[in-house]
Amino acid sequence: MKKFLAVLVAAAMAVTIVPSASAADSAQLTNVHTEHYATFDRVVFDLTGGQPNVSLESVGSLENCASGKPINATGVEFLQVRLQPADGRLYQGSRNFTTGLPTAQSIAFTCDFEANLAIAIGVDHHTPTYRAGFVTGPLRYVVDIDKKP
Repeated sequence: MKKFLAVLVAAAMAVTIVPSASAADSAQLTNVHTEHYATFDRVVFDLTGGQPNVSLESVGSLENCASGKPINATGVEFLQVRLQPADGRLYQGSRNFTTGLPTAQSIAFTCDFEANLAIAIGVDHHTPTYRAGFVTGPLRYVVDIDKKP
């Protein structure tokens, strides 16, 4: 009986303690903002918590990661930023909006599920050139998208 109780307690601790430990390492998106410069537009993702892994890919259309339903957003092509582990539960802004910028025209959340956060940037031209990376103090992920050649 003692062995069974010990296994039960260990299982309960694994379920309650392990997720909260990994949540502490997960990044939290707190804000998305844009800036316009003479030769490029900038999209900034403000983060707290741990620095997530990032992938960035160009896609022709957008769909919701959970439902598979299409997402309508302004842009000829989209740069999809995927942050893992990360989520947007602290983010209070709109999840699909136009920016008013000439190059980075829109922002659309495509996934916020199980520490997988994906946000697409609608761009005004095909095959955009861009630079992206982390900036610290505070933690941000920055994407600079060059104007149409």
